[in-house]
Amino acid sequence: MDDANDLLADLKSATRRLLDGMGRLSDAAARQPSLLPGWSRGHVLTHLARNAEGSTRLLTWARTGVPSYEYESAAARAAEIEAGAGRPAGVLAEDVRRTAAALEEAATGMPPRAWRRVVRYTGGQERPADVILPSRLAEVLIHHVDLDLGFTPEDWPRPFVADMLTLLASSLSQRDGVTALRLASRDGGGVFTIGDARPADVTVTGSEPELLAWLLGRADGRGLGREPDGPLPAIPAIY
Repeated sequence: MDDANDLLADLKSATRRLLDGMGRLSDAAARQPSLLPGWSRGHVLTHLARNAEGSTRLLTWARTGVPSYEYESAAARAAEIEAGAGRPAGVLAEDVRRTAAALEEAATGMPPRAWRRVVRYTGGQERPADVILPSRLAEVLIHHVDLDLGFTPEDWPRPFVADMLTLLASSLSQRDGVTALRLASRDGGGVFTIGDARPADVTVTGSEPELLAWLLGRADGRGLGREPDGPLPAIPAIY
C-alpha cells in the first residue's frame, strides 16, 4: 500500500528528529514543564510511548482480526502517564525509542487488506486502520513542539500542515457553535473554510504553520491577520 509506505517513511523521519531532540535531555529538564498545561516533559514523553503501544495494539487488531484495545480506558491511560512521568531522562528516551520501533515494525508487516479493517479507539470511534499512521504522525509532530526543545510549528513538514488544516477545517465545520470563517495562507498555500463561510465573512490570514498552531492551541495567534478587524474567534479545544 503506497500511501502507508509513504506515511511510514514520514513517521520514521519525524520520530528520528524527536529522538535526536531528546538526546540532550537531563533528568532535571525532563521534570520541567512542557508547553501543555499541567504536564512536564516527562508526561509528554510517557504519553508518546504509551500512544505508540496503543497504536501497535490497534495494528495487531487490524492484522489479525482479533480485537485489541488502544488503552484499557481513559482513566488507565491517565494513570500510566502520571506513573511514568517522573522517570530519569534516559529511561524516558529509551521507552519512546523502543515503543516507536515496535510500532514501525508492526506497520511494516501489515498486508494491504488489513489497512481497511475497522478498529475501535478508546473513545469509541470506529475507524479503518489506515488512520493509525497519520494519527501517530500527528502525535509525534505536535507533541515534539510541546516538549519546548527548540522544535516549533515552523519545523512541521508542509504536507503535514496542509493535510491537518484540511482535516481540522472539516472537523470544526461539524461542531455546533463554531464561528464560520476562512483561513487564508499568506505563503502561497490554500484557503480552508470552516463552516458555511463566504468571502464576506471573517477571514484569518497567516502562514500555514501559524494557522495550524493557532487552531491546535499551540499559539495565541498574535501574528495572524483578521478581516474585518476584530479579535480572533474562539476555537474549541481540539488536540
